[in-house]
Amino acid sequence: MREDMETGHNQGAGRPARKKVCIVGASGKLGQYMVRHALDRGYEVAGVCREASVPKLDAFKGRITLFPGATDDRRVIERAVDGCDGVLTVLVPRGVHGYASKTAQAVLDKAQPGARLLFSCGWHITLDGLDVYSWKIKTLVKVAGPLARLARFADLDDQVEACRRVFASDTRWTVVRGSDLEEGDSQGLPVWSRHVGDPILKSNLTRRIDFALFMVEALNNDELVHRAPAIVGGQTPSALACASAAPAP
Repeated sequence: MREDMETGHNQGAGRPARKKVCIVGASGKLGQYMVRHALDRGYEVAGVCREASVPKLDAFKGRITLFPGATDDRRVIERAVDGCDGVLTVLVPRGVHGYASKTAQAVLDKAQPGARLLFSCGWHITLDGLDVYSWKIKTLVKVAGPLARLARFADLDDQVEACRRVFASDTRWTVVRGSDLEEGDSQGLPVWSRHVGDPILKSNLTRRIDFALFMVEALNNDELVHRAPAIVGGQTPSALACASAAPAP
């Protein structure tokens, strides 16, 4: 089932077509922020979310096109990403049945050739094995992860598998690795580094609205293709300290 929320497909003569993006997991907190940022930039937006979560997006009625369904449903994803220049996917390790990896695989397989693909996850994901983790993150992965799986609530290993598939693909992907998150007004674009453990990331805190901002801005940043940037708020103490220590241009 598709719920249409008019998006204004008609373009004036001679005007370039609007960029079209799909947000997979649009009804969650991060997803809703991404919808808002994308609309603010004049993008045409398609969204995928579970049917029960459609009311969470009522604020965007008439401005987006919704494709209700599970994000790991390949048929839903195929319809939603049709004609999209970019796809932003929230990789949620829900349950113990491969939800995140199936979602990632559906996006990788069904997105348009050459589309810009952005995936969100946590710092525990590593691209090259060179990240240096704090005891807090290690404890989360080694203790909380198995407990969540035992309760059949979430599977962090599935999110690892999802990202492994992304890293192995030849698409134009970026995996954005978020720090701890908080709510609040935007503080601007987060800063990033290639590896967890780098000094700039020490504060380990980002506004959720700014995590979403980074995702949307990365659509047009080719420097991030085939990278897994770890981000932190641009106004956090560690980010400001590194900025002040940087040599003048």
